Amino acid sequence: MPIQHNWRQKKVLPFPVSKMSAAARPLVSVISPESGEAAEQTTLPAVFTAPIRPDVVRIIHTNMNKNKRQAYSVFMKAGHQTAAESWGTGRAVSRIPRVPGGGTHRAGQGAFGNMCRGGRMFAPTKVWRKWHRKVNLTQKRHAVASALAASALPSLVLARGHRIEQVPEVPLVLSDAAESVKKTSKALEVLKKIGAIPDVEKARDSKNLRRGKGKMRNRRYVLRKGPLVVFGEDSGISKAFRNLPGVEVTSVDRLNLLQLAPGGHVGRFCIWTKSAFEKLDKVFGTYTTASAVKKGYKLPRSIMSNSDLTRIINSDEIQSAVRPQKAAAPKHKPLKKNPLKNLGAMLKLNPYAKAALRREVVVSEKRAAARAEKLAALRAGKSVGPKKPAELKNVAKTFYKQMVVDSEYQGEDYEVFSNWLGATQ
Repeated sequence: MPIQHNWRQKKVLPFPVSKMSAAARPLVSVISPESGEAAEQTTLPAVFTAPIRPDVVRIIHTNMNKNKRQAYSVFMKAGHQTAAESWGTGRAVSRIPRVPGGGTHRAGQGAFGNMCRGGRMFAPTKVWRKWHRKVNLTQKRHAVASALAASALPSLVLARGHRIEQVPEVPLVLSDAAESVKKTSKALEVLKKIGAIPDVEKARDSKNLRRGKGKMRNRRYVLRKGPLVVFGEDSGISKAFRNLPGVEVTSVDRLNLLQLAPGGHVGRFCIWTKSAFEKLDKVFGTYTTASAVKKGYKLPRSIMSNSDLTRIINSDEIQSAVRPQKAAAPKHKPLKKNPLKNLGAMLKLNPYAKAALRREVVVSEKRAAARAEKLAALRAGKSVGPKKPAELKNVAKTFYKQMVVDSEYQGEDYEVFSNWLGATQ
């Protein structure tokens, strides 16, 4: 698996995310702007096979987009243009600074604080905020290469919202005769012949008023993006296309990520001239030769030569080496059962519980049988239980007899008790 250089950590690491590979057609048709038909063919530049990295494009676009901001802040004296001073303590009012003087509503009012009417804002904005961002040059070039590779995939171009259903093929390359077009009317005819006019009309019809206060700040209208026309040499093509709504024109030597991936989204519809298309190998280089324009730059390589993971996993070579598929896991988590109430759950925790339970049942059955036998003997008038020794019986009789004599008890039960003593002697 190829290894790609990581720019931030300055060491060789694979990219964290594997992305789809770009178009890999060997030849691209060159369309004549007069007839709208293919006149010849040219080879596909290597930059169109670079790995597509939406994550890199998004990060670089975010930072680059900050480099055209203008500083803004509130007036540094706002809220402090009064000689307010606190009244101190002892007046039953807060210690906020108050406007001096008298005779007007303003006198005595709180000032300076952000909670006061006419006071300064909390943490006023300053012009020395960090507005711009430094962007690594190699990362910027990799992002442009990724955006160019994405522009060669019709699915990504369509997903971005461009109307390319009538375009013969993507990438769309025109012969160098298109660079000599100088009139906007002629440019419209060229766009109609190559099937790119629906995208231009989509951008034209999308012009609308901007929401919010931007209408007051020299950006009154919003407009969708149309095709990007890339030329090699300007012989009038920039003036012909620049007045069409949504259409942008640029040189192949000044390709910009903000134009190739507006909003950080790859897949811009690009219209190339043949000279610009063939110059890409010189500008970005190939996988074997470095760029002739960008010093020390080489195209990034994909971490996977084939990004079709489904095809790789289902191939005979992989399937013959992997383990067989495991049984499907249960769809739901088993219910939790109380081991004190459920014997099966208790046996999983304590296998001896079954023997203990059996022993307890046997003991209880024996006790129940003994109890029943004892009750039957009592009903039959038989003595039940162990016999006490004669000495112990005499001690008890003597004790109870002495109690009766000492108490001089002559109640109803005296005769019964006397008879009982006589019978026991």
